[in-house]
Amino acid sequence: MKLISWNVNGLRACINKGFLNFFDQVQADMVCLQEIKLSEGQLDLNLPGYHQFFNYAEKKGYSGTAIFTKIKPHRVWYGMGIPQHDREGRVITLEMDQFYIVTVYTPNSQSELARLPYRMEWDDCFRAFVKKLDQTKPVIFCGDLNVAHQEIDLANPESNRRSAGFTDEEREKFSQLLEAGFTDSFRWFYPDATQAYTWWSYRTRARSRNAGWRIDYFCCSNRLSKKLSSARILDEVEGSDHCPVQLDLRDPGQSSL
Repeated sequence: MKLISWNVNGLRACINKGFLNFFDQVQADMVCLQEIKLSEGQLDLNLPGYHQFFNYAEKKGYSGTAIFTKIKPHRVWYGMGIPQHDREGRVITLEMDQFYIVTVYTPNSQSELARLPYRMEWDDCFRAFVKKLDQTKPVIFCGDLNVAHQEIDLANPESNRRSAGFTDEEREKFSQLLEAGFTDSFRWFYPDATQAYTWWSYRTRARSRNAGWRIDYFCCSNRLSKKLSSARILDEVEGSDHCPVQLDLRDPGQSSL
């Protein structure tokens, strides 16, 4: 089973930059998107063979998530069931035969860390949310988690010590998330890999210099780790300031359409 996650930084803009060509070529079983920046009715996608699920932010042109799946889920729900966290369209969960799949777009702490206190609340709530799911079935969650966990996860750790996405507080919350029973799939395969990034700032032409951050993840319940076949960063794929990430699973016992 092939799973893709991508922060598209505006799905309509990404479509104009080749999203559909990538989608057709990759032939994934599930594609999870973040930061779609859509309101309901703004986009009609023709994706034969895929079920489509969208979670829109209340604010127009902001945030939002989507999942396109060949495999029909048993159940779908949007958000975490917490009103103050569910207004920005940041979470979609599908219940499959053998696992849950969650796409998530974690809030950015913003410049001067203006939203860091809210981010801390979000991280605690999201950890509790996936832990509760994990009590029933294994969980795969993916998306832009807006944190570079280790120093090797960004090009310039020293100069970014108090930057959004690399504060001690955010890194500790991600550590707590993994300690709750989850595996960072890329680090499962490549524990010491460097210069492996998923986001590059447009403002500094960082991509051409590979001065990036790894802030996009596939994480799974620890007991699913034996099902992992490969984890990849598709840094050759353009169309956003993020690149897609990929997770391949050995047959998890899931029937297709």
